[in-house]
Amino acid sequence: MTQMDNMVRNYDGGITSSPARLVSPSTVPEIQSILTDAVQYPGPVRAKGSFHSLTPCVSSDGTIIDMSRMNRILKIDPHDMTFTAEAGLQFIAASRVLKALNLQFMTNIEIGNMTLGAAACCHTKDGLDGGEFGQVGSYITAMKWVTPSGQLAEASEANNPALMYLMRSSYGLCGIIYEVTFRIKPLEVIHFKYLPRRIGELTEKEVDEIIDASRGLICWTVGRKAHFQTRHPADRVGPFGSLFAASRRKLWNFGEARVGRFIDSSIPTKPLRDASLDTWFVGNRLLMSYLHLVGGATLYNPDKTIDYSETRPSARYAFTFWAFPRAAWLKALRDYVDFSEKYFRDHDFRCNMALGSYFIRKDEHSLLSYSHDGDVFFGRPHSRLYGQTSVGWVLEGVQRIREQEGRHSLAEPESVHHEGPCPGGVRDEMDRFLGSS
Repeated sequence: MTQMDNMVRNYDGGITSSPARLVSPSTVPEIQSILTDAVQYPGPVRAKGSFHSLTPCVSSDGTIIDMSRMNRILKIDPHDMTFTAEAGLQFIAASRVLKALNLQFMTNIEIGNMTLGAAACCHTKDGLDGGEFGQVGSYITAMKWVTPSGQLAEASEANNPALMYLMRSSYGLCGIIYEVTFRIKPLEVIHFKYLPRRIGELTEKEVDEIIDASRGLICWTVGRKAHFQTRHPADRVGPFGSLFAASRRKLWNFGEARVGRFIDSSIPTKPLRDASLDTWFVGNRLLMSYLHLVGGATLYNPDKTIDYSETRPSARYAFTFWAFPRAAWLKALRDYVDFSEKYFRDHDFRCNMALGSYFIRKDEHSLLSYSHDGDVFFGRPHSRLYGQTSVGWVLEGVQRIREQEGRHSLAEPESVHHEGPCPGGVRDEMDRFLGSS
């Protein structure tokens, strides 16, 4: 078998890796044997979850450990409200089991194919569960792993919070995580409301009021209009709740990105292509305005998690991540809209989906937390990278974002390369992490 036979691809196909060895252990001793036999399993050794990430974090020409076979649920404790499972279990599968017991995770992230091991040691974000923390790993209370030397190790919030603080953003560099324990809570019903506002008319005071009145927030920007999707508690799911949840999952899973990609790649003339994308954006705005007029919709909280495993390649999408201090976000949003319009005029490229801005509260549970210093808005422009023009959009946008106090995310796509100092205030945290590990 050649290295090409071992090729693994990430979710959107933009990143590939061909390790010398690709292995799928099902027990802890198997992981230990891999890490202690450098001849059979050459380094560097990397653990792989679902590889939904848009970064080459998993990539290795040595050994990749596919954790998907270690997917057993070990314990659900309704008294202590904890859930313990092996690290290869996907979030969507765990969430479905919990929901059947009228339970749920504390943070119900949108991307359901994330594995629990990735949640334990990598950055995540969810603005619609932002009542406390929008990072899934902040609710992990214990984990176990195999160290690079093959030894067994473990830590818990009760016994070693300092080590948990390091491990929650270790990205697998401290060893192969094989078991994790999460806090859970009773199943919740939530209500989404949609508030449209023109960006030019927004004030800092109004944004503060929207944040204070909501237990979760995403701002969807289409053109020069912002649509604030806010989360609120509810007593029960309405008669159309299951339909809304299913339609929402279907839209993100099969429709939203597919339409934008079809317009960009299949409509031959610029005038018709521009008119088609403009019409699609009008449809986006009308949908959110309609939801505003009818008062929004209710659903069970876990039902906002989406299973992307069956998404066709034509419906997959890429995005770039930047976190802005709360006080800098509105100015940065306006600058982003100006920049995007100018770049489209100059280079005929624009994102073919709405900009999502996720509000994430201050979170000091991990060393490299992107909201360690305070509340942030997590900007996520969507687009497939089609070539040099779109990569140029990302690179020029990166420079503009830095000027607006944007903080670089470790989830940044691999097509963006940096020279010189580590941007966005990450250097100090990285130095502390490397010193600790």
